[in-house]
Amino acid sequence: MVARINTVAFQGIEVKPVDVQVQISGGLPAFNIVGLPDKAVAESKERVRAALHALGLSLPPKRLTVNMAPADLSKEGSHFDLPIALGVLGAMEILPKEELAEYVVLGELSLDASIRPVSGVLPTAVHANENALKLICPQDCGGEAAWAGDIDILAPRDLLQLINHIKGSQVLSRPEARLRSEGDAPLPDLSAVKGQESAKRALEIAAAGGHNLLMCGPPGSGKSMLAACLPGILPPLSAAEALEVSMIHSLAGALPDGGLLHRRPFRNPHHSASQPAMVGGGHRVKPGEISLAHHGVLFLDELPEFARATLEALRQPLETGDTLVARANAHIRYPARFQLIAAMNPCRCGYLGDPGRECTKAPRCGADYQARISGPLLDRIDLQVDVMPVRIEDLHGGAAGERSDVVAERVAAARDVQASRYQALGMQGSALVNARADGAILEAAALMEPEARDLLGRAAAQAKLSARGYFRVLRVARTIADLAGGAEVISVAAVAEALGYRRVLAA
Repeated sequence: MVARINTVAFQGIEVKPVDVQVQISGGLPAFNIVGLPDKAVAESKERVRAALHALGLSLPPKRLTVNMAPADLSKEGSHFDLPIALGVLGAMEILPKEELAEYVVLGELSLDASIRPVSGVLPTAVHANENALKLICPQDCGGEAAWAGDIDILAPRDLLQLINHIKGSQVLSRPEARLRSEGDAPLPDLSAVKGQESAKRALEIAAAGGHNLLMCGPPGSGKSMLAACLPGILPPLSAAEALEVSMIHSLAGALPDGGLLHRRPFRNPHHSASQPAMVGGGHRVKPGEISLAHHGVLFLDELPEFARATLEALRQPLETGDTLVARANAHIRYPARFQLIAAMNPCRCGYLGDPGRECTKAPRCGADYQARISGPLLDRIDLQVDVMPVRIEDLHGGAAGERSDVVAERVAAARDVQASRYQALGMQGSALVNARADGAILEAAALMEPEARDLLGRAAAQAKLSARGYFRVLRVARTIADLAGGAEVISVAAVAEALGYRRVLAA
């Protein structure tokens, strides 16, 4: 007699259905799991045995075989515990097999039969909803599963609760959808940044158009503080973006309270981060920092201190918006549509160009330090600004700057203009911003005055801009025009300001 339980395996953000088949047959007592399980899955039999023992049940003295089909798909993770346990209970005729077949099941078992949270519940719930199935998941994960739609969800605390519900002696209510609790923490406000008006202007442009930004300045000039203020002026995630971002964080096990993200991610990895940690990889090919920053901000402080290979690995995702991790046994794709914000010192000592504390090894110190960043990577950064030291007068008596909510209103208005324009032009995607426009759509959206076109052509020839650099200046100019009221034709002033942000490092 064979009992079947539906569960899933993960390949990147793709959810692969897995059929757990449990058979009890004659022969010497044994408990075998087949179907390409990893170490965590192979150990499931001990957790299942102990959990059943905690409920006063014992495995029959027969041959018990668990097959996980398809057999050529690698099965990784502890979320197979609960499907195997329910399959065993179904094969023992303790639970009805027909009712169990209506559910997609995942969860890790403790030795006392409690059900521990696992990663990947939200994408699993979406998969179950698309296939008209119900879901069984841990109680701590029910809050994120409830966002998948109008789907029947059972989120028991332990195996006994689940058995009682299926047998009709207890009723489990559907869990309520909830947002991630850490989202209530206040964000840094731009009004706390003293001075730095040009850098604030560049930050506003970057937020309005989704542009990448590099800030270069001496230590203590406020670069990290400016970057931390960016999430406060960005618009909140749309419903579709929140679901997509939360699915990635769920796969990474980064939704500890089972809530849905509603703020744009802000990832700030240390400069010692490895290449797999940045772009994804490892034994189970987990999403990296660029995928965890999807639809949000990736802040790289002390940019030249990152390993060269790690920085170069960002070049393709910055263009395509996703990352493909290639391994001998699998090719895993993760979305990575992030906004890059970087900060760096002009040289190793940090004071190149500072008249008060001039670098003693200039210009060699600055040239060697800045050479750690390749030209192709710099070419992909739309805005490159100098952040000068803050004057003591500004720190003591300087007037407070604009609040983040005031700037956020202008950013939201500019993004509304862009969304309306690109929807009319037939652009697809959830982020309809100038930084994503390309080809014929960019040509139609970025009409310029004749004088502005001549200025951009002369400047591009003089600075020897690449084709990519030319179009990135054009996108920035389009954003500046949108912030000024959304004029259909880009002015000379907008192009001139955009060119001012296209600096070349090295002194």
